[in-house]
Amino acid sequence: MTTVQTSTNGDQLNQDSDKSNLIVEGKTLDLPLYKGSIGPSVMDISRLYAQSDMFTYDPGFTSTASCESKITYIDGDKGVLLHRGYPIDQLAEQGSFLETCYLLLYGDLPQGEQFEDFKHRITYHTMLHEQIHTFYKGFRRDAHPMAIMVGVVGALSAFYHDSTDINDPTQRNIASLRMIAKMPTIAAMAYKYSIGQPFVTPRNDLDYSANFLNMCFSVPAEDYKVDPVLARAMDRIFILHADHEQNASTSTVRLAGSSGANPFACIAAGIACLWGPSHGGANEAALTMLEEIGSVDRIPEYIRRAKDKSDPFRLMGFGHRVYKNYDPRATVMQKTCHEVLDTLGLKDEPLLQVAMELERIAREDPYFVEKKLYPNIDFYSGITLRALGFPPEMFTVLFALARTVGWIAQWREMIEDPQQRIGRPRQLYTGPTLRDYVPTSNR
Repeated sequence: MTTVQTSTNGDQLNQDSDKSNLIVEGKTLDLPLYKGSIGPSVMDISRLYAQSDMFTYDPGFTSTASCESKITYIDGDKGVLLHRGYPIDQLAEQGSFLETCYLLLYGDLPQGEQFEDFKHRITYHTMLHEQIHTFYKGFRRDAHPMAIMVGVVGALSAFYHDSTDINDPTQRNIASLRMIAKMPTIAAMAYKYSIGQPFVTPRNDLDYSANFLNMCFSVPAEDYKVDPVLARAMDRIFILHADHEQNASTSTVRLAGSSGANPFACIAAGIACLWGPSHGGANEAALTMLEEIGSVDRIPEYIRRAKDKSDPFRLMGFGHRVYKNYDPRATVMQKTCHEVLDTLGLKDEPLLQVAMELERIAREDPYFVEKKLYPNIDFYSGITLRALGFPPEMFTVLFALARTVGWIAQWREMIEDPQQRIGRPRQLYTGPTLRDYVPTSNR
């Protein structure tokens, strides 16, 4: 039997002097302890195998810090989400998506001339290489927009050879700006292709979010004017989804990038991971649930089913893998949802009434309160996106569009980290032990 004990030396943690004494089968190992600017300390186990012939076992990596990062901080118990130190609600309510992009990429909010230059660079990179248009025609008309996104983004490295050298800081920056600028165009074209409408060329006179809505919903047959309230709502949605620390898709981007893969391939890998229903498909699942409930008078029935452990029904959009308190993004998303529905004359939308009653119950019912099952961002975003005119199959595409800047920022940070190595998780092997091969005639 293995006995493990830990003890900490020192009160003030730092990378030079503080260690944890890990006792494994009578052998004492000195493992460094590191403390971040905020949040829990971490024990450096990178030398554990060399010193003890043991690995750690952490399915899902829920107790493992895979990297050091200065980009996003989450305190799930307190319901805190910070980008470079700024609370998510302040960024979403007072700033713009491109400001948030600049912040995530470069570490600080932009000043006047910096921001104007950044916006100009993004605006004038929105067009795609003309041959990419023909690339779309290789997909079936009924192809899922996320399948198109994975394919097209992965193919960008075949069109933009001057920004694939990851060892060149200038090329890394060009690739970053290109991805942020071109993702709305790629997403809008995937949508237009899926509904059989002609592609709409981006317009330099519109801001980032208004331009995206115009590319999605304008048609050559008539004039289309983007409602500023809806454009602002779209911008907020992008901000709220811009980055979320080391989630599954971000970790996928970092892992792919650790091999030296080009940035377009890394982002395509992130999109593929995001497509999973347990990650990017949650808002669609929440909307489907609200549609299944249908009306406020049916809520008690579904609440009973949610509490019944033998019933497979689950209330989608409640609780979060990280947040053990209220999702800080949900409050802004709720406000945005109301603004969109009011602007479109949908304030009596039945699904919103169901959502509001479900939220009230979740805040008051002891079952939900004890389990801390509060509504998360997905609870309201599905309703909002549907009101804006997007079909459910586009929800995860919009998520990918917004998250691209987070993926790019995390990828850049990883590339520039002198400690970064190719990712290589280990395993607990439980298969057969050594066996000798037996010829077919003797088996």
